[in-house]
Amino acid sequence: MKGFFESFRNIFKIEELRNRLLFTLAILVVVRIGAHITLPGIDATILAEASKNQASNTLFGLYDMFVGGAFQNAAIFALGIMPYISASIIIQLLGAVFPYFQKLQKEGEEGRKKINQLTRLGTIPVAALQAWGVSVQLGSRSVGDLSVISPEISSAFFTFSTVIILTGATVFMMWLGEQITERGIGNGISLIIFIGIIDKFPYSVFDEYQLVSSGARNILVEIIYIIGFLLIIAGVIAVTVATRRIPVQYAKRVVGRKVFGGVTQYIPMKVNSAGVMPLIFAQSIMFVPSTVLSFFPNSEFMQSVAQYFDYTSWFYSIVYGLLIVFFTYFYTAIAFNPKDVSDNMKKQGGFIPGVRPGKPTSDYIDNILTKITLPGAIFLAIIAIIPTFLMKLGVTTGLSQFFGGTSLLIIVGVALDTLQQIESHLLMRHYDGFMKSGKIKSRR
Repeated sequence: MKGFFESFRNIFKIEELRNRLLFTLAILVVVRIGAHITLPGIDATILAEASKNQASNTLFGLYDMFVGGAFQNAAIFALGIMPYISASIIIQLLGAVFPYFQKLQKEGEEGRKKINQLTRLGTIPVAALQAWGVSVQLGSRSVGDLSVISPEISSAFFTFSTVIILTGATVFMMWLGEQITERGIGNGISLIIFIGIIDKFPYSVFDEYQLVSSGARNILVEIIYIIGFLLIIAGVIAVTVATRRIPVQYAKRVVGRKVFGGVTQYIPMKVNSAGVMPLIFAQSIMFVPSTVLSFFPNSEFMQSVAQYFDYTSWFYSIVYGLLIVFFTYFYTAIAFNPKDVSDNMKKQGGFIPGVRPGKPTSDYIDNILTKITLPGAIFLAIIAIIPTFLMKLGVTTGLSQFFGGTSLLIIVGVALDTLQQIESHLLMRHYDGFMKSGKIKSRR
């Protein structure tokens, strides 16, 4: 514990790292402020009353958790960063189909810049469509005969202004996320989602406390829930950091076909190489039907279809789990290309013992990657749909969404990635990092 606090103090001794952290915190404060600025034309009093009657166990309640309550508050940041993620998914899927996007993905830094530019442009129409759906959904919310939209505002003007403001706010949040990535610490987009989820944690704990204090829940049951949540957290961390290491031998001196000497290194392959991106991608896809259905609040047929996409339905859980497995493999293929690894090994004179260089090496790595990714993908899918089971067992919606499922995986993944970046800054300047017993001793 003493070493941890010492490492924490070292963070503020490094000027660049200190400035990056303060810059990141300042941006996140701006994000949280925007989540509490209500859209023009909304009656805040009626909105607060209508929000009490809104079910939190629906997909809109889950969406609200990702944006830190901004959706329920009808805030200017109500869409969060989800339109940007949806646009990113579309661009990456196009890369698997169209040669033009495949070419961009292989052009290195220039290709990445072009893809980022296309993603930014694609965010605008996606955000505008979702903003239109939000305006329709807000128009249908009321308390008795009183609508949340002020009577002085015409519906056409409210829709137009809401689309403009929400779209502009999404673009602004996208820019803030990119600023964190470039000038701060961690992945900006992931941190914006992270801070939105963390914001709901105190309210979830307070709801549980009220249930126990009022006698609605036995304290022994609450202890069992806590132990279960701790086991889930331990499992998530274990899968996040688990790796499979493939030995690679590099020749020191080659005469003819004989290899004299050599050094053995390892290719670390994570069980979950894709991190939290499959969860974010799959969740963004699952928000699409709800966005479309929000355009028809008075249609009985559409509302019956919406029941299949209810957050607590088994149909939703099955589709969501399958999407997570798919995106885990999809994103792993993008993040770790066995062919590129094989080519680089061949150029450097390296080989896997017992495996021929070239395509056999590529196939061997791909085979291992496929095998270790499958349990990781299934584990992610199971953890992601745990809230459905927890809510059916009586756990409050807020706590089940926070400690079980997508939110917990995102929190753990983003926290570990951010901590790893801080660790790198500390090690570069010869300070002890947080993972003192592992990396530093081996480097010394």
